[in-house]
Amino acid sequence: MKKQVFLIALLFVIVSGGYGQRKISELTLVYDASVTTGNAEPRIADAFDGATNTIYLKGNMSRSEMVSALFSSTTIHDSKTGAAVVMREVSGQKLLIRMTAADWQNKNEKYKGITFKNTGETKEIAGYNCVKAEAIMNDGASFVVYYTTDIIPENKEYDYHFRTLNGLPLEYELKQGKLTIRYTVSKINMNPVPASKFDIPTSGYREMKYEESKNIKM
Repeated sequence: MKKQVFLIALLFVIVSGGYGQRKISELTLVYDASVTTGNAEPRIADAFDGATNTIYLKGNMSRSEMVSALFSSTTIHDSKTGAAVVMREVSGQKLLIRMTAADWQNKNEKYKGITFKNTGETKEIAGYNCVKAEAIMNDGASFVVYYTTDIIPENKEYDYHFRTLNGLPLEYELKQGKLTIRYTVSKINMNPVPASKFDIPTSGYREMKYEESKNIKM
C-alpha cells in the first residue's frame, strides 16, 4: 500500500512539473523585425525595418529566412551533423555558402557560454505568458529576451543564441552594428513542416566556402 501511495505521489510530481509544457518537434515561427534604437545610415535601418524572420523546425533540421525589401538571407542547419548552408541575395548577387560543423561553431563563437538571468518581469505575447530575461555573453555584452516555457522545441540548436534558454523566445533584441533590432513573434504554427523546406538549391547561386565568404561584404 505504501509503495502504491509513493508511486502515485511521484507521478503527480512528474505531471505537475511538466504541466502546460509542450515539447515540439515541428514548428513554424514568424518574427516581425523593427529598428528600436541607433542613428545609423537610414538605408541600413530600412534594410531591417519591416523585415520578417521565419523559422521552420522539423526534427534535427531548421531553416531561418530573413526577408526585407533590400536583402534576403536563408540558413539551413542540421543539428545532427552540425553543418549548415547559407543563401544570401542582395542587389542581384546570389551566394550559397557551405559550412562545416567547425565553421558553424566559428561563426557563433561569441555566443558560446551565454547565460540567461530572469528579471521577474512578465508579459503576454501571441497569447503566451512570457518571462523577461537578460542574456549575458562572455564579452560582457547583453540583450533582452522574453520567452515562454509553454513550448519547448526539441531541436535547441536551431538558434545558437538560445541553445541554453529554458523555453521559446517570442521577443528579443539583437545588435547589428549601431542598430538594435527587435524581433517579435507574430505567428506560431505547429502544423507539420514540408521536408522540401530543407532542400538545397543546385543552381542559380554562386557557391563558396565559409572562409572565402568572410572577405565578402554584402
